[in-house]
Amino acid sequence: MKAETEAQYEDIPGTYLFDRKRCQKGYHLNMFFMSLLKEENRKAFLADEAAYLDTFPLTDAQKKAVLDRDFNGILEVGGNIYYAAKLGATLGLSFQYMAGAMSGMSQDEYRDMMVAGGRHIEGNRSKSEKK
Repeated sequence: MKAETEAQYEDIPGTYLFDRKRCQKGYHLNMFFMSLLKEENRKAFLADEAAYLDTFPLTDAQKKAVLDRDFNGILEVGGNIYYAAKLGATLGLSFQYMAGAMSGMSQDEYRDMMVAGGRHIEGNRSKSEKK
């Protein structure tokens, strides 16, 4: 049953189920995000992002996602969106900006879409629909 449920979530575009497996995978990444709650850590990160990331046992994919500001990639490699929001705040990015970037839109386009009622469901239900 569990594998069947996970497979259903994996078929939804842009959806990365934050389950036990992904939580374990992203533990150190999420601890990096939580470290940004402290001003001295934010300053250290902004001064030399790569060097600061090296103080955590992150995978290359996790480091790349952070450095590239690939917010979907961050979720895929185990990041929790609520923890990742600390990165956005450190960079002066709103959550709305991050959601837009994750949707392939500018912040204004994302806001306009949400004000108009949200994203249309067609084409966004499953990856297999697009094949």
